[in-house]
Amino acid sequence: PPADEEEEAEVGWQEKLFSQFEVDLYLNESACQTPLDWQYHEEIQKLEKAGGRKNCRIFTYTDHDRFTSLEELCQKVTDLDHEVPSYLVERMANVRRRRQDRRPVEASSLKTKIITWEPSEEFIKNNHVINTPVQTMYIMGDLGPYGKLGHREYENVLCTIRVDGNGVITVKPDFTGTKGAYRIELDGEKREVWEYTIENASAQVQPEEEEREQRVFRDLYGRHRDYLSGLVGSDFEMPLPGTLRLFMNGEIVSAQGYEYDNLYVHFFLELPNQWSSSPFQQLSGVTQTCATKTVGWDNVAYFCYPFTVEMFYTQEDEGVFPYSLPQWPVLYFEVLSLDFWQRYRVEGYGSLVLPASPGVHMLTIPTWRPVELGTVAEMRRFFIGGSPELEDLTYIRIPSIFKGKRLSRFGFRTETTGSVTFRLYCLQQSKAFLEDSALRQRMQSVLDRLGSFSQQSSVYNVLEAFQRARRRMQEARESLPQDLINTSASTA
Repeated sequence: PPADEEEEAEVGWQEKLFSQFEVDLYLNESACQTPLDWQYHEEIQKLEKAGGRKNCRIFTYTDHDRFTSLEELCQKVTDLDHEVPSYLVERMANVRRRRQDRRPVEASSLKTKIITWEPSEEFIKNNHVINTPVQTMYIMGDLGPYGKLGHREYENVLCTIRVDGNGVITVKPDFTGTKGAYRIELDGEKREVWEYTIENASAQVQPEEEEREQRVFRDLYGRHRDYLSGLVGSDFEMPLPGTLRLFMNGEIVSAQGYEYDNLYVHFFLELPNQWSSSPFQQLSGVTQTCATKTVGWDNVAYFCYPFTVEMFYTQEDEGVFPYSLPQWPVLYFEVLSLDFWQRYRVEGYGSLVLPASPGVHMLTIPTWRPVELGTVAEMRRFFIGGSPELEDLTYIRIPSIFKGKRLSRFGFRTETTGSVTFRLYCLQQSKAFLEDSALRQRMQSVLDRLGSFSQQSSVYNVLEAFQRARRRMQEARESLPQDLINTSASTA
């Protein structure tokens, strides 16, 4: 390219480089309306007296220019010509806030107004999107023909730089490096191709300054950690040695697939031996009555009923415990329906063994209900309500009063009904979980002893996988030709 078509400029953050269009515009006093326009008018006059601007094609738009606001508000989400932006698109386009526009929040008001109990509609709209202040700067290029600079249609964005309130700097497109120059093709009087590169011209930080900055950050983070520790405190209740504390935040999410509407769930928790809870802990509850809605092929009732349970497990003597598997608490529940005439019907029974591992568990439990043969029982259930019920809900699994070796349910007629979905957040606390290796070697931890519950399930999984692999080998052997099998056998 000709020498006069090459240009190199070093641009600082929020440094204003005027274009030919802005020089012609702001020299005219009648075009100046805002204080920023008059400021540009004075700066351009000083430039003209000093010999004119040094840049020719490269110029910038800073954070307070009109182009910056219009460019961000006019960005399209799709490539449609007649796109109408939605309310959310308009709000997200206005995420770029000015830090000086935000009202300072005092510490006292922050503590007393953490929750807005009666938010207005305008308050909800204004706080629906992220309100992180962002400053933007555009590096532009006037790519018009030589001698015809100053036309808006030839302006192109070469680079966009954004800095948010968290100190994150975004450069788009990225610094060139070894990727080669960026290209811009223009369709005008003659097809022109422009190439440009972007390099980081900032001075490298000296090792002493970087180390000083790291010390400041460490000091700041240390003070913030101490501040949070002061708010939380260090006086935590630790369970006794050999005791496991199980804390569970549960939620009855939904019930689906049942015959009648207006469902509610009655549940209670049974604690086996060696498990206990505080005297004030509620181990049972009833949800609200919830109407169903059609979702796909099922009628679903969304309860979103939360409950909290805290339990303690205490180990037995050293000589007795290793020979018995620990039993985990069981959640029994029944689903009932209530109609307009206050007739209730049992829709299903189910049980759930609490998960042995901490974390989040999403479980869907199928249910069943007892039935009577004949049309009279079904008519009674339909017209006057009522149905066969269990006197003892523990009969869903093994009754608590059963002491025999075999439990026979022959002749007990049931039918499958719907299912109930639970979401359980389990947390376990024990001194056995401490990272002290000496303590782990000195005593058999509760974690290791309770691990037999998961070990048993892992053994079952291994055996099942072995059986599946054996069946696949038999099927593959049967599919082989007989002459191939006989040949291999004779060779062996």
